[in-house]
Amino acid sequence: MIAPADMSGRRCLVTGSTSGHGLAVAGALGAMGAEIVLHGPTGDAVDRARTEIESLTGRRPETLVCDFSSRRDIERGAREFLSLDRPLHLLVNNAGMVSQRRRLTVDGIEETFAVNYLAMFQFTLLVLPRLIASAPARIVNVGSDAHMIASLNPEDIDGSGKGYSFMGAYGRSKLAVAYFTRELARRLGETGVTVNAVDPGPMATSIAKKPGLLPRIADAVIQRTFPTPARAARTAIHLATSPEVEGVTGAYFRFMKMKEPKLRAGADFGPLLWKISAGITGTDYTVL
Repeated sequence: MIAPADMSGRRCLVTGSTSGHGLAVAGALGAMGAEIVLHGPTGDAVDRARTEIESLTGRRPETLVCDFSSRRDIERGAREFLSLDRPLHLLVNNAGMVSQRRRLTVDGIEETFAVNYLAMFQFTLLVLPRLIASAPARIVNVGSDAHMIASLNPEDIDGSGKGYSFMGAYGRSKLAVAYFTRELARRLGETGVTVNAVDPGPMATSIAKKPGLLPRIADAVIQRTFPTPARAARTAIHLATSPEVEGVTGAYFRFMKMKEPKLRAGADFGPLLWKISAGITGTDYTVL
C-alpha cells in the first residue's frame, strides 16, 4: 500500500485524462490535494471527466481542450494554457491512441506516431519554460514495453514507407518516447525539472473498443482479465509524487521498478531524433 503524498498547492496537467489511465492518474493526484488540469480532444469528453473528478475531490479542476493530432491545435492549446500565467509543477504526458489502419493527420503524419510521440514532444517543449520557472517540477511520459519490438528509421521516422501494422506503429511511437525521455533529461541538466518514462502495463481500458469481431473479443478478454486503470496507474503516481524518486531523471519504470529500456540505436540517435522531431513540429528548446 502506497502512502498518499501531499500534493496541496501543486498544479498538475495530465494529458489524455478523460478516461482510462489518464483519468485514474488525475483522480489520484486530485485526491492528494493537487490542482488538476484535465486535457482531452473534445469539450464533451473533458466535461464528463471534470464532473467525475469534482465528485471525487470536491474541487472543480481546470480543463484544456486540444486535438493532439494537429500541430496547429497543439500550439493553440499550449498558448491558452500558458496565458493563464500560473505555475506548472507536474506534466503527465499520457495522451495516446492506436489505429488498426494507417491514417494520416491533417499534417500528413501517421496518426499513432503523431499523437503518441510528436504531440508529446511539441506540447512538452512549448510548456517547458513554465515547468522550469516552477521548479522543482516533474515530467512523467507514458511509454510501453512495446518499444522493445520496434525500430526507428531516421529516413522514414513515422513508418510511412513500410507496410502498416497497428503494433508496429504503436511500438515505434513508444520507442520514440523512450529516446525523447532520455534526451530531454540530458538537456534539462540542473534546471530542477526531472523527466521519467513509465509503462503502466496492461489494463482494462477502452483502447480495444473498435468495430469488428476480433476487437470485440479482445475487448472482452481485456475487461475480464486485466487490472483496473486505478491499479495500473500506481507507477505513474509514484513517479509523479514520491520523495523516493526525487532527483531521478532519464529513467524508465514498470511495475514500480526501474528497468533499462531497449534502445537499439547508438547514443547519438537521441539527438538525431530530437532534430528530426523539431523539424517536423517546428518546435525546439535548448536548455543546455
